[in-house]
Amino acid sequence: MIPAVEFGLIYGVMALGVFLTFRILNFADLTVDGSFTTGGATAAVAILAGWNPFLAIGAGFATGFAAGLITGLLHTKGNIDGLLAGILTQIGLWSVNLRIMGSSNVPLLREDTIFTPLRDAGLMGSWASVGIFAAVVAVITAAIVWFLNTDFGLAVRATGDNGPMIRSLGVSTDRTKLITLALSNGLVGAAGAVFAQYQGFADNSMGVGLILIGLASVIMGQAILGQRFLWLSVAAVVVGAVLYRLIIFAALEVGLNPNDMKFITAALVVIALLVPQWRAAIGGAIAGSRANRGRTGDGGGAGAGGAVTPNTAASASSSNDPAQAAGTTDGKVKA
Repeated sequence: MIPAVEFGLIYGVMALGVFLTFRILNFADLTVDGSFTTGGATAAVAILAGWNPFLAIGAGFATGFAAGLITGLLHTKGNIDGLLAGILTQIGLWSVNLRIMGSSNVPLLREDTIFTPLRDAGLMGSWASVGIFAAVVAVITAAIVWFLNTDFGLAVRATGDNGPMIRSLGVSTDRTKLITLALSNGLVGAAGAVFAQYQGFADNSMGVGLILIGLASVIMGQAILGQRFLWLSVAAVVVGAVLYRLIIFAALEVGLNPNDMKFITAALVVIALLVPQWRAAIGGAIAGSRANRGRTGDGGGAGAGGAVTPNTAASASSSNDPAQAAGTTDGKVKA
């Protein structure tokens, strides 16, 4: 279970990158599958070349940043649809990653990584390592919340909400898209660099299907915690990533075939997308039912409070005394 939480926290950094494009920028960026591997491949080669493992993570961030920048340029300057731009970059990165690594796999089992001190101290696979991972991810989460509350971050959020409106105010949406796509894939590349060091190798297929995992993390987390506040929306992404890994861990523990994991991931995304709609539909039905009961109660109260009923009218009309029929005594209306 602890390794699943550690995996989830690493994936949480990747999911934060997906969150920036998918939720904030409203941009379906498929570069993620390639930039994750690019970051891992760059870090692995850098470590083999004698780089400090932390600098290798910085190199992974830089190459991921460059990949996102390419997607942004294709979209903003080349006028290519965002979805297609991401696919083109992702396909190109497959060959680029092979060039970086020189093969389809680069082992790091005998190299020092950022996790070597934890392993030497016997902390890997313990709640102490989970606490360290969580603290680092919390700092990254806080940095993203801070960024989105800056003037530029507000412009990015406005670009995703209403691009034409923010352009009418003189803000360059091309600039906000370029920088956000680059930052997003930079985070994904850094996550790939950490992941390669965690598992002890970089592989050209390590990023396949990762966009689905990122979307599952974003959608599941926000379906559970909601999006009422910005900081809650960002934190929900990390929670969703950890929850996703725990669900996969539980599925493997009960004996499900590992080949079914992609199907399970797709099913989780579908459920997470449908749950908010079901919740809204049920809430609307309950509210409508209460409103109908309220109207029925008001109508019954009016009848009991003195409205003329058929029986009363018939009784009054059958009386021979006009004053009594009119509800009066001695020709005067009762007080």
